[in-house]
Amino acid sequence: MKWTSWVSLLGLGSIIGVVVWTSLDVGAVRCEVCITFEDRQACRAVDGATADEAKQSAINNTCARLASGVTQTMACERTPPTKVECTGS
Repeated sequence: MKWTSWVSLLGLGSIIGVVVWTSLDVGAVRCEVCITFEDRQACRAVDGATADEAKQSAINNTCARLASGVTQTMACERTPPTKVECTGS
């Protein structure tokens, strides 16, 4: 094989390694959020680096399940959660 092929394989392997490493990086805080929106309820748990980050991500994930479209999603995200539990640092 040519040296350019080896360099390409090394670069591709490095990219794959970074993607795997970052996807396995577990957050320090886990938040579970439940929201009732338009007579439906859903709960989601998310890991994050901080409690605020984990809580906001959990709200976004929960509303993605409950709402359809931009307007409903924005309304859902402004709805106060019925349950918020965060554990960790």
